[in-house]
Amino acid sequence: MNSIGLRHHDLTIGPESARVILRPFIPSGTRRISAIISRALLLSEEETKRDLDAVLKDFDSRHVDMESPLMANFEKVAQHVPTQRPLSMARRLLIGALFSGEYALESAALFNPSIVPHPDQEGVATGALRFILSLRATGEGHISSIEFRTGLIDPRGGIHLDRVSRYVTVPELNPNPSYRKNPFVQKLHEMGFDNGASADVMAPLAEGFTRNQLYDSVHQVRQQTQPVTQGLTNTLTCIQWLADSNYEMHFSPTLAMSERIIFPVSANESNGIEDARFVRFLDEDGSVTYYATYTAYNGHAILPQLIETKDFLHFRVLTLNGSAVQNKGMALFPRRIDGNYAMLSRQDDENLFIMFSDNPHYWSDPELLLQPAETWESVKIGNCGSPIETEAGWLVLTHGVGPMRKYCIGAVLLDLEDPRRVIGRLRDPLLVPEGSAREGYVPNVVYSCGSMLHGRELILPYAMSDRATAIVSVPLDSLLATLLA
Repeated sequence: MNSIGLRHHDLTIGPESARVILRPFIPSGTRRISAIISRALLLSEEETKRDLDAVLKDFDSRHVDMESPLMANFEKVAQHVPTQRPLSMARRLLIGALFSGEYALESAALFNPSIVPHPDQEGVATGALRFILSLRATGEGHISSIEFRTGLIDPRGGIHLDRVSRYVTVPELNPNPSYRKNPFVQKLHEMGFDNGASADVMAPLAEGFTRNQLYDSVHQVRQQTQPVTQGLTNTLTCIQWLADSNYEMHFSPTLAMSERIIFPVSANESNGIEDARFVRFLDEDGSVTYYATYTAYNGHAILPQLIETKDFLHFRVLTLNGSAVQNKGMALFPRRIDGNYAMLSRQDDENLFIMFSDNPHYWSDPELLLQPAETWESVKIGNCGSPIETEAGWLVLTHGVGPMRKYCIGAVLLDLEDPRRVIGRLRDPLLVPEGSAREGYVPNVVYSCGSMLHGRELILPYAMSDRATAIVSVPLDSLLATLLA
């Protein structure tokens, strides 16, 4: 083990089962849906109001707004209502409740954190820093989502977390998001759907277009193409899937950061939004964008995707393009290098790669950067978040898997001008699972999705065995000296 001198902070961020959202709870068969609705329609208005009041009394205190999701779930089954007569608000809400259920977002784990400076530093004392911590929350069925916490690092390096709200709220989706034509067409090409039908759909659309404009074009092509072949149906279905996979959402500014939850929306992430690696990206014009690469999982396949935000209120979720968009663990550098974006990635589930692009949404031509070297990382290696710029080079925290599937955190140093050149590497792990950190859902694992600098200290949040999260501070000077020894 090294003697760099880690400072373990006396705090643990653990899962809380009481933080819940309302989700649809709808049977797959239309017969059962119709039967449930029919029972609700047999109730008198007085009985309906009585039963609804009982539901609200039982659950209303657990949610900031309960009626909106109940109405949304009613609308999902409204086509099965066997009457054209208007239903009272109470009856619609009760039917919505019959097709709703609570989901405990973090009942199983709260782990794989990343940390970035908060975009709002107003009122923060000199030498202190307000931060945002993103976390992977996992609940029933191992469905993962993104949660947030905020806190303050004081001038002496102490870390203080803000109070966590009892409530959690999903964002509002933009029903008519915008798209960029070139990346959309490129993704269709990568998926094998650059054919006549997709060309006909895309031809009338401008470089920037909306979902409504896209769907109008899809409708026109469907109507004008006869006969409707399976190939046409497959192409139009793929276009629909791609549109659904690129979406926009926003939170009310009245919500505390801990009340905001990014829950799976599209089909390709239906089983989880995993391991978001947030980074504060400073562009050449001085503008700041927060990016996060994450792994979308549908229960069968993974797909790397990208989140963009400037304020943690408005978010865009985008598919990534290019032959190198595969596997897990993509991590964006926090600025351009020689005019290009740079990204760490894992292409083969064993080694660490680096790639460059003039477009943050398109990645190809990965170059091998690191291979396993020590026994503690001899099974495979990956990154623990975006590289951090220091005067000595790009500091990259790594994770290494060794004997008994034990995950440890290491570090390497890359040349500032040419990050393809490794100039330092720890022989021993920086952090290992030990004591209570060894026990959890997946034992013997320490893992991080992103750290940051505060003065001359590296602030490293890390997951303990896929269960909970802790934070250590690492003296930067000591770490760099060890890397360069």
